[in-house]
Amino acid sequence: MNRELVRHFEPVTAEEQHILERMKHGVKRIEKDLYTSTKGFTVESKKMMQKTGVLIDIRPHTRFISFPKHSHNYIEILYMCSGRTKHIINGNIEVTLNTGDLLFLNQYSTHEVLPASIDDIGINFIVLPEFFDVTFGMLEKENVLSNFIISTLCHNVNDSNYLHFKVADVLPIQNLVENLVWSIVHPQENDQEINQTTMGLLFMQLLNYTDTIEQVNPNQYKNSIVMKSLKYIEENYKEASLTELAAKLNQSVSNLSKLIKEQTHSTFKELLQTKRLHQAERLLNNTRIPITDIIGAVGYDNTSYFYRIFREKYHMSPKDYRRYHQGK
Repeated sequence: MNRELVRHFEPVTAEEQHILERMKHGVKRIEKDLYTSTKGFTVESKKMMQKTGVLIDIRPHTRFISFPKHSHNYIEILYMCSGRTKHIINGNIEVTLNTGDLLFLNQYSTHEVLPASIDDIGINFIVLPEFFDVTFGMLEKENVLSNFIISTLCHNVNDSNYLHFKVADVLPIQNLVENLVWSIVHPQENDQEINQTTMGLLFMQLLNYTDTIEQVNPNQYKNSIVMKSLKYIEENYKEASLTELAAKLNQSVSNLSKLIKEQTHSTFKELLQTKRLHQAERLLNNTRIPITDIIGAVGYDNTSYFYRIFREKYHMSPKDYRRYHQGK
């Protein structure tokens, strides 16, 4: 990250100075009232955000003291500018963030952070769910991979409700994070639109780097396998097969099939069909390619079967669909 931006987050904050003063008197715990007004420990966006009326804000990660188990009423993104921090997610998952790493936590995760030193400089993004309206709108709606990531970040679907990307060496992602930080630190006209669009571009890049997801934890290993499977479908939908995918991932067909169903609530066949039908829809909307050629282009050789599943999804024939959307 740009050295000027790092310097912005280096100084000991008033919050940290207060912590250090309390520690001198033997008090080694945070003051919960600074972060929540609830009986439990749900960190609240209104306590964290420095400005009112915004959908995203940033603050330096609190150093020097353990931050006990808590949840958030927002989506948290952590980025390590330098050094490292250690996190415990959902009570038993240990995650170490190193320089350049990104960690996404949804509202349903619990989170504990071990003490960090003065050189361990991290940034916490506080992001309200509605901020992602533009971001997710930039992602292809029927992309099975982006749908899985959206579900992971926004819904309490399974134990995989966090994503740890080890992307220190991925220059486009580092640049986008830096741009986002700079824009929030230096407000400008149209900054909300700029920030939402930048986040959208960041997610689009992350879709290309699912292989950087940290896999030490069993849940994240499953996440990685599923994301690689979804990416395989996106890129090979015409000739994709579960047998070929299982061989590529060194998995048995039965185990991979079970894992995909468990994590996405859809079978491999259903996900593949979703992708193929969406591709057919795009070709019907945007081209004059004959329908018989479209059927082959998306991976089907049985015309009757294609017409049946297309009608089941769109409640009209491919011909009527094209006429309706192209005005013909």
